[in-house]
Amino acid sequence: MQPMLNIAIKAARAAGQVIVRHMGRLDSLTVQDKRPNDFVSEVDHLAEREIIRVIHRAYPDHGILAEESGAQGSSDYQWIIDPLDGTTNFLHDFPQFAVSIALRHQGRLEQAVVYDPVKEELFSASRGAGATLNNRRIRVTGLKDLNGALLGTGIPFREDQDLDAYLKGLRAMLPGTAGVRRAGSAALDLAYVAAGRLDGFWEYGLNIWDMAAGALLVQEAGGLVGDPRGGADALASGDVVAAGPKLYKAMVQRLAQAR
Repeated sequence: MQPMLNIAIKAARAAGQVIVRHMGRLDSLTVQDKRPNDFVSEVDHLAEREIIRVIHRAYPDHGILAEESGAQGSSDYQWIIDPLDGTTNFLHDFPQFAVSIALRHQGRLEQAVVYDPVKEELFSASRGAGATLNNRRIRVTGLKDLNGALLGTGIPFREDQDLDAYLKGLRAMLPGTAGVRRAGSAALDLAYVAAGRLDGFWEYGLNIWDMAAGALLVQEAGGLVGDPRGGADALASGDVVAAGPKLYKAMVQRLAQAR
């Protein structure tokens, strides 16, 4: 296993321990609004600091791009960190949240870890080496179209998001599918696509730390990740579609009908 992937796993597990320790005292946590209905808790900060501590102990010169503390350092290596993806779920004791850590080198994603500390599920990937769940190889599903597909998504909930545009896309996407799930953690949704639990996923307005690790997981599991127009700039735009190759094309075509 890649040494840098080992560090990512170590950091994710350390953050997971922080998160689990605080699950029994949610009522006493300090919680702030970053913006309406977008929360950050002291657990987000504590978990992020733990991740950065583990990474910098091993690689003190590497750069950091973290959700709560922002960008730190300048290096060809940059760690992209979401210490608690699904904070709202966590604060409601809804057990669907994860630690997400990715490493990119000279702008290219190389390592990825998404860790669910409640289910103790560790999704990981190294570029060119495939993706695993708890050390078992995973693959995207091989669906050719949307008939019978189970999809994941994120529903806009902030005032600055275009709910009407999303609903048009949802109406275009639904026919023939087995349904759509909105679980509240994009990192886990993408990991579930990689593991074949979801056939595909799409969402608008994400941040890079929400999806960097999940994107590499999907790619290393044999899938495609792009934007709703079929382009390759999902990480930059924040709008993402992920699925197996044939289903990805079908999803992009459906979303084009809604524009």
